[in-house]
Amino acid sequence: MKHDFWHNKWRKNEIGFHLPEANPFLIKHFPALQLAPNSRIFLPLCGKTLDIHWLFAQGYQVVGAELSAVAVEALFSDLNLTPTITKNGALTQYSAPNIILWNGDIFALNQALLGKVDAVYDRAALVALPFEMRERYSAHISAITQNAPQLLVCFEYDQAQMDGPPFCVCANEVRAHYQQNYEISLLESAELAGGLKGKVTAHEQVWLLKQKSS
Repeated sequence: MKHDFWHNKWRKNEIGFHLPEANPFLIKHFPALQLAPNSRIFLPLCGKTLDIHWLFAQGYQVVGAELSAVAVEALFSDLNLTPTITKNGALTQYSAPNIILWNGDIFALNQALLGKVDAVYDRAALVALPFEMRERYSAHISAITQNAPQLLVCFEYDQAQMDGPPFCVCANEVRAHYQQNYEISLLESAELAGGLKGKVTAHEQVWLLKQKSS
């Protein structure tokens, strides 16, 4: 998607993808990552998700990447935090204790800027991107996180019945993107109550990606 698409969504507050609570799949399946206390979690294309509030409450550190400055500023406001704001090339860093958000194009974020992360939580990033971007995105995230384990949430539905975002990312595509670097497990597949956007039957799927042992 072009950047203006998402900037306009946030400017007009057309953010139906923003959940009013922490994602139940995150709460249910996060223990599968088997992380130590105070681990550092990366959320790509994070918006102002309340999942970050939940991760904070569990004692984790958070680093996120988000295109929209409107979303980033709203998140810090919701957390009652005043960030330190620093320009770094094409990106802007917003930081406060135990949280860093990178505002800008996620493809401008590299491993040196991101730093070490212990896991990735991708609820709305891969599915937000059209097919022609998803291979580049998945390879980029694997590279900058050094194949950190991932909890990945996707939608599977008949793309012919409705265009994305969120886009359909089926099991075969998940494997095509990630099987080179990860052991892949389907933790849950559940029919989405009321359908996706109330228009099409869909299943929400939760995947665990664990780095392959050498």
